[in-house]
Amino acid sequence: MTDWVADVRVHLKPSVNDPQGLSIRNALRTLGFGGVEDVRAGKLIQVRLSAANRAAAEQALDGMCAQLLANPVIETYAFTLDEAPATVP
Repeated sequence: MTDWVADVRVHLKPSVNDPQGLSIRNALRTLGFGGVEDVRAGKLIQVRLSAANRAAAEQALDGMCAQLLANPVIETYAFTLDEAPATVP
């Protein structure tokens, strides 16, 4: 078994209203960042898991995202996956 670390990024689909993103955009403009055209807010979830190989880890992550980490009706997700660094005892 190999330990893996994944960064899962979840975002609202483009057709879904993003009130948090609008609030951030407006606040940035108020702070003087007038060039900000649009902001879409999302979430980053870090997952550490054990799997036999990369393909098994990717399959497990895809299942996690589809079943819990993202709402497929209104959100999209993508993840990066790397071998976890060795831990120091």
